[in-house]
Amino acid sequence: MVRRLLVCGLACWLAAAPAAQPLTFGLLGDTPYSAWERAQLPDMLAAMGREGLAFAVHAGDIKSGSTVCSDEVLRDILGVFQAAPLPLVYVPGDNEWTDCHRSNNGGYDPLERLTRLRELFFADEVALGAGRLALERQSRDPAYAAYRENVRWEMGGALFVGLNLPGSNNNYHGTHRSGGPVPEYLARSAANRAWLAQSFALARQRRLVGILIVVQGNPAFEAASVGQPKLGYRDFIEQLRQETQAYAGQVVLVHGDTHSYQLNQPLLDAAGQRLLDNFTRVETYGYPFMGWVRGTVDAADPRVFRFTPLRWDPVTPASTP
Repeated sequence: MVRRLLVCGLACWLAAAPAAQPLTFGLLGDTPYSAWERAQLPDMLAAMGREGLAFAVHAGDIKSGSTVCSDEVLRDILGVFQAAPLPLVYVPGDNEWTDCHRSNNGGYDPLERLTRLRELFFADEVALGAGRLALERQSRDPAYAAYRENVRWEMGGALFVGLNLPGSNNNYHGTHRSGGPVPEYLARSAANRAWLAQSFALARQRRLVGILIVVQGNPAFEAASVGQPKLGYRDFIEQLRQETQAYAGQVVLVHGDTHSYQLNQPLLDAAGQRLLDNFTRVETYGYPFMGWVRGTVDAADPRVFRFTPLRWDPVTPASTP
C-alpha cells in the first residue's frame, strides 16, 4: 500500500484524503529570555489570538539559560500560557530542565525539574490557554506513563506532534561533557521513537496529507549531511528520514534552540545525494529577536503547509521582518 502511494504521489494521496477546512496556527519559542520579553509575551499572545489562529505551539525554552529554574519562574510562565486567548501547546526545552544543574540556574537536579515540568504544564489532557483543545498524550500507554509531554492532535487534515527532544545535545551526556549516553536519554529516546513511529502510522492510516512535528533542539541536519551527526540527534534524524521517505504527504519539523528563523529543506536521503522534497524545516525566532511564525495547513494545497515569519513590534504587533 505504501509503495503504491509513493508511486502515485501526492496527487493521489490528496484525492483519497478526507476533506478538511484550511486553518492557521502560530509557532513561537525561545522566549521570554529577558524582562522586556516577559513583559511583552502576554501582548504578543493576545495579538496572536486576534489573528483567529486555531492554536499556537511554543517550541520550548521559556527562560534564559542563565537564570534560575525555580518553581516561581515556571509558575509565572505557566500563568501566562494559561491566560493565552487561544489554545497553546508547550514542548519543553533545555533551559527549563537539562541545563538547570548550572550554578547560575540554581544547581537543580535536571530530572527533578523535568518531573516538575510534567506536573505543572502537562497535568491535563487538553492544551493550555483558551479553547480546551484536546490532546492525546503518550502517557495513555502504560509503557510510557511518564512521558506526558509527548502529544499529538489532528486538525485541518494534518497531524501535529510534540516530542521532548531538547537542546544541549538532547541530554545525551547528562550533566557531563563527555561519556554517555546516560540512562535518561536512552529511556526517553525509546519513548520518542515509539511515539514518532505511531504518529506516522496514524497519519498513513487516516490518509492525512501532512504531519508537523515540534521539538526544541536543533538536530543539526547540516552536520549530519556531511557524516558528522551530533550523537544526541543521530538516531532521531535517521528515523525521521526513513519515516519521511515512506510517507506520501508533507512532513515539517519545527524547532528552536539556535534563535534564527529559517525555512528550508535540509534532510538528505540515506545516500546523502538527494534532498527529500516532502520535508521542510522551520526554526522559530529566538532572543534577541522576538516574534512568531504564522502557519497555514490546507489539504487542497499540494504543499499542504505554508509559513510566514512575523517579527514582534509592540507598536505594530504583526509587522513582517
